[in-house]
Amino acid sequence: MKKEIWDQLKNTTSKELINALEKDGWKRQFRRGAIQSFVNPDTNEALTIHHHPRKTYGPKLLKMIIRHSRWNEEDLKRLGLIK
Repeated sequence: MKKEIWDQLKNTTSKELINALEKDGWKRQFRRGAIQSFVNPDTNEALTIHHHPRKTYGPKLLKMIIRHSRWNEEDLKRLGLIK
């Protein structure tokens, strides 16, 4: 991942990430406390997010979530996560 992209992503909150998932078509499957599970209706892949509204994710976890959601640079721009 390019440094200028990572500089924009590293402060992404869980709320922003969840909004981007929903905007991209992921459907919330269930919520139990801080744990929220989403399913991509096109691929039936599941993704679990630990939601703490104003908290950000560590670099490894954030990269794993982006990789698992299969977002590329254009997707990140379309979803408003980067400029």
